[in-house]
Amino acid sequence: MEPLANRIRPLILDDYIGQLHLVGEGKPLRLAIEHGHIFSFILWGTPGTGKTTLARIYAKAINAEFHELSAVSAGKDDIRKIVSGSAGSRPTAEARMMPPKQRPRVLFLDEIHRFNKAQQDFLLPFVENGQLVLIGATTENPSFEVIPALLSRLRVFVLNELSEEDMAAIIDRTGYDLDPVAKEWLIGLANGDARQAITMIENTSRLYDTISLETLKETLQSKFLRYDKKGEEHYNVISAFIKSMRASKPDAAMYYLARMIEAGEDPKFIARRMVIFASEDIGLAQPTALVVANAVFRAVETIGYPECTLNLAHGVAYLANAAKDRSTTNAIGQAMEDARKLGNLPVPMKIRNAPTKLMKDLGYGKDEGNDPEADLMPVKLRGRTYF
Repeated sequence: MEPLANRIRPLILDDYIGQLHLVGEGKPLRLAIEHGHIFSFILWGTPGTGKTTLARIYAKAINAEFHELSAVSAGKDDIRKIVSGSAGSRPTAEARMMPPKQRPRVLFLDEIHRFNKAQQDFLLPFVENGQLVLIGATTENPSFEVIPALLSRLRVFVLNELSEEDMAAIIDRTGYDLDPVAKEWLIGLANGDARQAITMIENTSRLYDTISLETLKETLQSKFLRYDKKGEEHYNVISAFIKSMRASKPDAAMYYLARMIEAGEDPKFIARRMVIFASEDIGLAQPTALVVANAVFRAVETIGYPECTLNLAHGVAYLANAAKDRSTTNAIGQAMEDARKLGNLPVPMKIRNAPTKLMKDLGYGKDEGNDPEADLMPVKLRGRTYF
């Protein structure tokens, strides 16, 4: 049976829920869809925020020949087939009436960040010469994951997590009757991920006659829900992984690493979290941790599975056993709070830049800041310490 998420997926923009900054009246994607503007773009957002649905609505609006691939499993041959016209597609009724040469050919590439540099280089000329209208979907920052030459030819639209009101409307659309307590709990669990909420409802309906807070919790605890790289267990395992390293428990950290590897988790996703962890939790206690974590990330980028499993394990063992110090993390957090709260406080005259004689005469740069006893903070923050 077709998944519930697909059965209730909106086909037109007026039925789409959320992302009003993109599809509200006068907003960029609504204008593009309403006027049939043809261009390539990337949809960047967390799981379950409507990226695939928007891509399909756009393709239908421009009467496109629509092809959908996942970068996890697709390769150059799949792109060749699409460009040559030998791959199957799902044209709209309107598109079938158009001469083939006039019909835009849209490639929706899910998880575009999983395409390596060579694959993206291969895709580039087809986007550049207009043979393909590319719509990429990603949960990762495209600035880091998409090569500059390709990114420069794409517009980037950022999708926000769905609000509680949006989630409630999507739950209502499933057709299942949830009492207010169960609905509120499910909205909190899904955390802005519509797909997760819909899947929870579908799985619970298969196991139980009614959907209540109790049956939803029972479903969550059952083995019916397996590790899903876009679902709730994904976040549970990465959270356990980070917390195990934070608690200096290398055995637990290694187990959760193994869980992610066995599930086919993107190794760069794991390595990226390790780089963050090295500064956030280890920091000044062992500064070389950042060097090691960056080396692991680079090795993962260069080698890939299965060999990079060893690089990840090496890095995890090092980070979990390292001394921990969050003073830098706490310091920048407090400093940023002051910067937001107090705005642009005047820099003390004695440490300002003094490129001209007049500025020197006015007292700019009078003290280069070499006095260890001097307080170089703005006046309102004199005596403030972060470390």
